[in-house]
Amino acid sequence: MFKKLPGDETRTLVTTTPDTAVVFRPAVVTTPAIFTITIFLWRLLAGMVRLLWRHPIAVALVAVPATVAIVYGWRLALVVVAVPLSVLAPWPFFDRASFNRWMGWRLLAFWRLVWIYRRHWQPVMIVSGLGRNLRGRDYLPHLVRVSCTSWADLVTVKMISGQSVKDWTDRIDHLAHGFGATSCRVTVARSGRLLLAFPRRDPLATPLPALPIPEVASVGPVEIGRCEDGTPWRLKVHGTHVLVAGATGAGKGSIIWSVIRGLLPAVRAGLVQVWALDPKRMELSFGRDLFGERYAATPVACADLLEAAVSVMQERADRFAGLQRNHTPTVDDPFVLVVVDEVAFLTAYQSDKGLKLRISAALATLTTQGRAVGFGVMAALQDPRKEVMNVRNLFPDKIALRLDESEQVDMVLGDGARDRGALADHISPVPEQGAGIGYVRLETSPDPIRARAGYVSDADIRAMVADFAGEATP
Repeated sequence: MFKKLPGDETRTLVTTTPDTAVVFRPAVVTTPAIFTITIFLWRLLAGMVRLLWRHPIAVALVAVPATVAIVYGWRLALVVVAVPLSVLAPWPFFDRASFNRWMGWRLLAFWRLVWIYRRHWQPVMIVSGLGRNLRGRDYLPHLVRVSCTSWADLVTVKMISGQSVKDWTDRIDHLAHGFGATSCRVTVARSGRLLLAFPRRDPLATPLPALPIPEVASVGPVEIGRCEDGTPWRLKVHGTHVLVAGATGAGKGSIIWSVIRGLLPAVRAGLVQVWALDPKRMELSFGRDLFGERYAATPVACADLLEAAVSVMQERADRFAGLQRNHTPTVDDPFVLVVVDEVAFLTAYQSDKGLKLRISAALATLTTQGRAVGFGVMAALQDPRKEVMNVRNLFPDKIALRLDESEQVDMVLGDGARDRGALADHISPVPEQGAGIGYVRLETSPDPIRARAGYVSDADIRAMVADFAGEATP
């Protein structure tokens, strides 16, 4: 054994009796002081440069008065502070948007970085399991940057080598409560870096009224509400299919009527046709006159209307074959939106097996072949289970309103959506607080977006009928 030990390690062996195990004394290497001082100064300099680069305004507000006070005295420093403050004080009252853009959010980001994230970073990372303590040394993800918007803190993080996105999405509750937020959403910024969104307030807490009817005829995207970041929520309906899932009272009608409301000028111009299937006879029947002959309520009428849509779609496909691959709405070939309210009643809860097969086959045909020739399907349902809606994967764009169970979120939006922050099961059941709020997952992006649709009241629907009834061409 002694011959296999390198160097003089045999001299550090300690043993007392032949029965005890061999114990190695730890080798201690003394680091020259000049190396320690150099590393410390280099890290200090790099930290100061990084702080100055990322937070120039916050650093200037502290450094300039301090420097003037040291060099010229506190009286001049007081003047240096008071004069700019008196000049800038009215700014947020006259133009708060520009003040927040240039100063407000930057100062808030610096404060949140120092007081919230930097102060709690190590304990939160260690306790949540995202950091490691090996041989007395902490290995932590690197806190790269903190920026603030009107509603959330955006924290950029560099992961430890070997970590995956799932390691973070599995711990969103730890992160949210560790940093004092109500939730946390994880998105991939680039390879090895994540963007964590910690909401400070809920900008969608106040119900939105119905948006004005557009003045210009367009097939979309249709503006139906507001996103969490304050931008308009524009839902694409032409060239895709949309599945809306939500419990009773979650606001499915708000999305359906907002889309119809936004398409009414195009309906009047002959560029859009809305075909309505209303097996509940409650939601779409209120504006029945908007659809003309393209309205069905009974299961038999719904099956006939769907098969009629399939016939028109196939006839159009025969004319387009070999000539064009994408559809452009015209008066001769308008965009057809098939709206199905409570589709589960027609596909899963239908007692007549013949009708059930006809309706399922027609929906499958429309969702698999209709996009290229100008047919879109918008279906709403309460129960998103596969046995209830077996063609849900044929809808590229999905909206999850308030759901009863956490497992249903991934059923609607796809695997991993809830881990990324789509907490549709946490939306408030109180209509004033949660109706119309949902998470949107588009075909082009795996990251869910939180948004709220405008509430289209009965009076709004009556006004729509009064202004646009009879516009649908037969």
